[in-house]
Amino acid sequence: MIKRNVLISGGSGFIGRHLTSLLIEKGYSVSILSRSKKQNTAEISYYKWDVATQYIEEDAVLKADFIIHLAGENIAEKRWTKKRKDEILNSREQSTQLIYSVLKKNNKVLEAFVSASAIGIYGAVNGKKICTEETPNANDFLGFTCYKWEESIDFIEYLRIRTVKIRTGLVLGKEDGFLRKLLPIFRWRLGAALGSGKQYMPWIHVDDLCNMYVHALVNPMMAGPYNAAVNDNTNNLLFSKTLAKVLGYSLWLPNVPAFLIKLAMGEMSKIVLTGRRISSEKIERAGFTFKFKNLEEALRDCLRK
Repeated sequence: MIKRNVLISGGSGFIGRHLTSLLIEKGYSVSILSRSKKQNTAEISYYKWDVATQYIEEDAVLKADFIIHLAGENIAEKRWTKKRKDEILNSREQSTQLIYSVLKKNNKVLEAFVSASAIGIYGAVNGKKICTEETPNANDFLGFTCYKWEESIDFIEYLRIRTVKIRTGLVLGKEDGFLRKLLPIFRWRLGAALGSGKQYMPWIHVDDLCNMYVHALVNPMMAGPYNAAVNDNTNNLLFSKTLAKVLGYSLWLPNVPAFLIKLAMGEMSKIVLTGRRISSEKIERAGFTFKFKNLEEALRDCLRK
């Protein structure tokens, strides 16, 4: 039996690695777009691409039955200078355009194109309003970036390919993702809430996120944007208290003042000092069931050896 092939951009990252393992486990063959040529394995084929020069080994796209598009510069890796903002936006738009150009030139038909997006589309602001997929995008940097990101994905849909946009919250994984920077501090029992601590933190376990991508591949009725975050109204203070509890102690330090975080991170501090409430109703109506909806259980699983 010929296995159906899934091409992943950004496949070597945190989410991509987990997703690759899950797809192989479920019987798919996997191809990965990489900036450097790597040795193929029995289970994974690697193809080179360079978004900056708009180069791609076209066979990667032509052999694919599905594409999962995760590529994009990490928004939390460096301070948001003008140059860095351009890199964040361009990496998302131009990578999608490169794949689109190959699809269009070769009249390639996919069964589905599933792309990462982010709940940042609703903006770096605080508020109690619950954001659904119908909530308008914000006009700040995060909102505009996600809007342009999703707009570039719409060109794939114009090729009559079913497209799905996974608007992702904070991803929790086994000492990786969002937890990677927090754990050293909290393990030294120096963890604390940030700013007011009241900002919401929509989160999702990496296993649920990867299963959501697979669900989007196999469910022909899924199309358009879906929020990928647990709807439990966790805020920063509750998250911090829960993480400390899982590590065996109670928070004892006062909240880190917002002005110190702004001094250290600049405009990027909005990532940790703001947060929206997010609805997961649409993805659950599409038949998806979260394995982890309890924050403490999710964190304990992430920290399990």
